Amino acid sequence: QLQLVESGGGLVQPGGSLRLSCAASGFTLDSYAIGWFRQAPGKEREAISCISSNNGTIYYGVPVKGRFTISRDNAKNTVYLQMNSLKPEDTAVYYCAADSKGSGWYCSLNWEYSYWGQGTQVTVSS
Repeated sequence: QLQLVESGGGLVQPGGSLRLSCAASGFTLDSYAIGWFRQAPGKEREAISCISSNNGTIYYGVPVKGRFTISRDNAKNTVYLQMNSLKPEDTAVYYCAADSKGSGWYCSLNWEYSYWGQGTQVTVSS
């Protein structure tokens, strides 16, 4: 059974940092493009970053560019989202998702990803 599990969320003050993890079981992430998404209460889901399976393509959404960094550790079968300079408007449930599209070279913030985690809450507040 293919499963993604996010962790690392929590409460942080504005300007602080968090690192989210997306761990896979039942499959190896190095064959999949990974996307990170978030959804705040009352808002639509927003794509914020993606990384191709060969790490050759990385994209960031405008609201997080320059503050967030996506990376992967294939040995740990885990993808990370390092979030710095957090703002109250970053408060949301964060999800990771995987898809085998892209032939290893591509990812997209506009794809429909096939496999999703359950989400982890990030709250930025003083």
